Amino acid sequence: MGKGLNGSRIAIGASRKTEEMSTLIKKQGGIPVVRSLQGTVFLAEKEVGPDLQTFVETGADWVIFTTGIGTETLVSLAEKLGIGERFLQVIRQAKAASRGYKTAAALKKLGITPTASDDDGTTKGLIESLKPYDFTGKRVMVQLHGENAPSLLAFLEEKGAAVFPLLPYQHVAPDEETVALLCQELLDHEVDAVCFTTAVQVRSLFKFAKENGVREKIVQAFQDHVLAAAVGKVTAEALSEEGVVRLLAPELERMGAMIVELSRFYETDRNPEFDGS
Repeated sequence: MGKGLNGSRIAIGASRKTEEMSTLIKKQGGIPVVRSLQGTVFLAEKEVGPDLQTFVETGADWVIFTTGIGTETLVSLAEKLGIGERFLQVIRQAKAASRGYKTAAALKKLGITPTASDDDGTTKGLIESLKPYDFTGKRVMVQLHGENAPSLLAFLEEKGAAVFPLLPYQHVAPDEETVALLCQELLDHEVDAVCFTTAVQVRSLFKFAKENGVREKIVQAFQDHVLAAAVGKVTAEALSEEGVVRLLAPELERMGAMIVELSRFYETDRNPEFDGS
């Protein structure tokens, strides 16, 4: 391995596998600093149970699944509640849409072939695939995972759908002092890059920045002197939606690949014209 990071301070926004990421950054010559932008994830069984019951009783015209683990979790929860077969019957009778290959694989196991699906693993791609369809007055269940996918929900509501979200997993907010510290480090030129491994981390940072009146300054920091690194397309999409255009994302959606790509950038591509990938 090379030493492309060469003393660069790299903030890690993740809450999991931070030691592994830190080791990879050190091997590339960088200085890792853990600034978790994501609290713990918990299974919202009590919260989603009543909604799942209601969904099974009322049905839907469309069902939209956005993550593989969320899809599998809803099936497991339905079985635990004794409504597993009814849940499967309802989603098999509806038109289905999916985002991402893991979600498509989970649906395939259930014998469901999506009517619409993205072609690039992003919410934007999913929305594009849904545009030809009429959602006026349609009841649409949307499986979410940790965040509310605002662009997808807004699209469906604008198309006249009655949206019924199901959120099996929820995130506890990150430590506010940690987010405040990272914001200050970004503004003070004390961090060279930030590694984001989920869209939730992106939302947490910019929610705090907006609430504290520094959102535009944070966007400018990413434009001027801090490189945003996303583990994959969904995380990169969240950064783009927040106004970050200067970002890096590897073809292979893995943490190790992201850090290698980051090192390669610093080693060979340091230039003021860099505008993302």
